Amino acid sequence: MKTWGRTLTAAGIHGPRLRDDYTRQRSLVAAYRRHAYAAVRLLLPAEVVPHVIAATAFMHHTDTLLDRGSAGAGVPAGGGRAGEDAAAWEKEVAGALASGESGHPVLRPLLHTVSVHPGMKGHIEEFLAGASLDRDFTGFADESEYQRYVDAYALPAFMLVAGLVLAPDAGSRPGCDAGPGPGPGPGAGAAGSRTLCRAYIDGSQRLDFVNDLAEDLRDGRLALPAEALERHGVSRADLEQGRDTAGTRALLAASLDRARRDLLASRRLPGFAPPAHRAFIRAFISLEVLTADAALAKGTAVFGGPARPAVPAALGVLLREYRRRGR
Repeated sequence: MKTWGRTLTAAGIHGPRLRDDYTRQRSLVAAYRRHAYAAVRLLLPAEVVPHVIAATAFMHHTDTLLDRGSAGAGVPAGGGRAGEDAAAWEKEVAGALASGESGHPVLRPLLHTVSVHPGMKGHIEEFLAGASLDRDFTGFADESEYQRYVDAYALPAFMLVAGLVLAPDAGSRPGCDAGPGPGPGPGAGAAGSRTLCRAYIDGSQRLDFVNDLAEDLRDGRLALPAEALERHGVSRADLEQGRDTAGTRALLAASLDRARRDLLASRRLPGFAPPAHRAFIRAFISLEVLTADAALAKGTAVFGGPARPAVPAALGVLLREYRRRGR
């Protein structure tokens, strides 16, 4: 694995300020999702690593602003500015994409990544088009509303990174349609690729909503469908107070079981990626499955904070894929 400086050079990032911008975003991503960052550094070619980090940091920064709504308090993660709000940020991003220039430390590296990977621009625009759904979020009445959220916001967010690591035709819009790829298995072609991408992000987003329950409830958000709570005889107060009941246990288990099934259903997705990127995608999926397993094992203790994969298990995934990539 190259040093970070050599990684930037391999990716064609030479200017001191731009290198500093990418380095700042690397620190954010490393702190935000330690295992995912390790997978990026170990398993992707150096020339794509900074671009994946810039896309991830932009997505996280945007999501943070959307979660805060228009409160505009404090400075968001990623080197943002005090007083930033979601609506102003969306306009700033749109302006930066149109002009190709920005003084914002999150957007400068993103714009450089767009110049190297022009297809990113479409994914960013699609992501922003669905941002209002997250910004104005008040909860899901039922499963169909959750699925609309996945299509309009979660899937475009996933494509910010997936568009960089899948084969070029596999990253085409809408969603994750693709032409035939090597080894994807049954259902190859556009419909097969879209199904795999959709399965992954459906499982990953559902897992996040369960894992982030404590934080979301503190912020006044509840992302589990009201219909699911009613079906299990659970009230919002049960979740806010962290009650360990048969209903809350069943609600969490049902959500996590479904998330895990969807994640496992996406395991053919590496077949739509260039060979050098497949180890990363396999590891990415495996780490999410491990997180789902950890959340299932934690049960109602997720009311106190999110579950994380056991360190030995996560390291085992990374080591296995690193060796496989080397072969």
